Amino acid sequence: MTPLATVSLVDVASYLPENRVPTSYFTQYAKTDRMAKNIMFRAPTWRHHVAADETAVDMAERAMAPLIERHGAAEVLGVDILLTHTQLPDLPVLGCGSEVAKRMGMNPGWILDVHNGGCASFPYMIQLAQMIMSTTTARSALIVAVQNAAGQGMTQTEVRKLAQATIPGDGCGVGLLRKSDEAPVLGVLARNYPEFAGDMTGEVEPARKYWEPGEGQWRIAFTEAKIMKVFARGNRLVPEVATALCDELGIKPSTVDTFVTNQPNRLFLRNWGDALELPAERHPDTFDECGNLFGAGIPITLDIENQAGRIKNGSFVLMSAFAHAGDFAAAAAVQWGAEPKL
Repeated sequence: MTPLATVSLVDVASYLPENRVPTSYFTQYAKTDRMAKNIMFRAPTWRHHVAADETAVDMAERAMAPLIERHGAAEVLGVDILLTHTQLPDLPVLGCGSEVAKRMGMNPGWILDVHNGGCASFPYMIQLAQMIMSTTTARSALIVAVQNAAGQGMTQTEVRKLAQATIPGDGCGVGLLRKSDEAPVLGVLARNYPEFAGDMTGEVEPARKYWEPGEGQWRIAFTEAKIMKVFARGNRLVPEVATALCDELGIKPSTVDTFVTNQPNRLFLRNWGDALELPAERHPDTFDECGNLFGAGIPITLDIENQAGRIKNGSFVLMSAFAHAGDFAAAAAVQWGAEPKL
């Protein structure tokens, strides 16, 4: 096996849409819903929604702007690898990778749209970028995680009445990587759980396939039984994959300086921090301001913490997340080196 190249996460940046939405937006439409009592659907105080005419490419461009300001256009736009994850592709099938390259005048040798990474897409894209840089002449990468399903899917007239609609928020997080040892990626671990594939499903009334014409508004299908399964898996998978990576690196999880996870709800966040025996100040939480940002949650939280000066250079940063109903989980560890924009 080809030894992995030393790759650094040089910097992160993010974008949150201007439309900051309070929970009261949803309560005015809420109907009696047993799910509203489930702790999985305890609403955040705020979330951000994309504008009606805002595309995934728009969001990526806005998230990239601080990187270009700090590192220069040649460094960011001249990357060899562009990896993107888009929660809700603007055109079915296609991610936003090629359009981002076209908009920004980029010409990377590798453009990949990573659809299956879900909430764990950021560490997964770090792993993919490192593998490509280890086996090719590529020396730099830009990874982009777009969450744009809240202001579009969750504000549909029938969906916004449901408890699940209050949880997601929109945003975009990006990371710049290059083959160097300045802020090294210490390890990445990704695990697939095919036995849980297909457990996340959608529904519409009256029943039809999502692409067929007809009445009704498509949404993720939740039942109390499904929620219990996802809760049990999520509780286990995130600390499990994080601890496994720490074991590989010979590090005790309780010594992690900053632990950043996806942000599905308050209960997961509390349980994950407790599992690694970490105090709240070492497990940052953006849920009340941003809601569930899915795959963008990790880079946006990293950027917020970094710009606030709460991640010291040289510190050990651990990321961990699970995706969908638990069919995928990933963790990444880095020695932090991004300079905050103070």
